[in-house]
Amino acid sequence: VQLQASGGGLVQAGGSLRLSCAASGRTFSSYIMGWFRQPLGKEREFVAAISMNGDTQYYGDSMKGRFTISRDNAKNTVYLQMITLKPEDTAVYYCAAAPGSSRLVTTTPAYRDWGQGTQVTVSS
Repeated sequence: VQLQASGGGLVQAGGSLRLSCAASGRTFSSYIMGWFRQPLGKEREFVAAISMNGDTQYYGDSMKGRFTISRDNAKNTVYLQMITLKPEDTAVYYCAAAPGSSRLVTTTPAYRDWGQGTQVTVSS
């Protein structure tokens, strides 16, 4: 599946952004979808994931309560709503797709397809 992330930008601390990731193909609903981020010079880290039908979500510890992942299978799109943004949230954010049978959905090896990334910059 091909993925196209969008919605990044520059925002002040405390602000909000919503990222979108549009997927191609007719099998979107058979994928677990995830968001990861990679700050400059650091390793890629897990942000959030959502099950195929959207009824289960997973979050990284520092994102709980501030980030919400959702999906619209009719639109082949997954979203990441981010509120109360902090400067440490600054990173390139990537969406990714994992086969529905994947188990370790908080880890990068579970994901087969990746989008190109969208930059999020939070100023203090």
